[in-house]
Amino acid sequence: MAKHLYLSLIPEALIASMLEPEAFGSYYAVGMQAHVRGEAMFFELDPDYRSDEFPFGLVDERLVIQPNGAPKRSLYLSIHQVLSRIPVAALGHLYLVTTDGRTLELQRSEYTPEPRPRLHLYQEFCPITPMVVSKLDPHDFSRAMTDPANPIHVPRIVFSELHLGELATDPLRGAAHDLPYSNIAHLRDVLVEMQGNETKAAKLVLKQVKEGVLYRMVQGGFYVGDQTDFAFYRFPSRDELENEHRGWWRSAQVMSLE
Repeated sequence: MAKHLYLSLIPEALIASMLEPEAFGSYYAVGMQAHVRGEAMFFELDPDYRSDEFPFGLVDERLVIQPNGAPKRSLYLSIHQVLSRIPVAALGHLYLVTTDGRTLELQRSEYTPEPRPRLHLYQEFCPITPMVVSKLDPHDFSRAMTDPANPIHVPRIVFSELHLGELATDPLRGAAHDLPYSNIAHLRDVLVEMQGNETKAAKLVLKQVKEGVLYRMVQGGFYVGDQTDFAFYRFPSRDELENEHRGWWRSAQVMSLE
């Protein structure tokens, strides 16, 4: 039976498992008696990835068929500063799991920067979890947030971009009636301040998004990067979600409204 390596982002952990990604996603989100129910997000790693940073010797020793014939569902190899110790090159597909265990697989896509500057709204997932605004596109934002020259930085970051509508170009007067964010007035203020700031890479909107992952507002997709590497995982279009991933999409929308 194949052995898989998963980098969980919610919460951050390196986990080995005998379960295939979809089965692991269902187990990890819905779980068994000892597991806490909740949404999940994880990368599958290159199965050949190894590093002295982690106790990979345990995989052969402990990731084995159980006495009752069941596969070993999870073997935790690390729960601290995992993302920062695994290079972007080792990351495979990204999996998004709803609270009822439905899994959506995203593959790496070619990233093309937008030709016109605008404001961006980002939801960060790992290793920090705020919502921020920035004038930088995803690639430049990733570089800025991981730049050791900046007083506040992280070694590597995973985030998504969220839809801003007219506020992306006109935060003061743009229509916002279709945006579900809890405090639009505050969001406008932060966007206006960022629009006039030439030095800050980002400004905080929320310390943590209580609604979890705002899948229904994702624009573009999900990103992971540092000072040397960057990867883009395209999120399906609304038509693709409705026609090809209907079950996952319905679950994700219900989850984001809870």
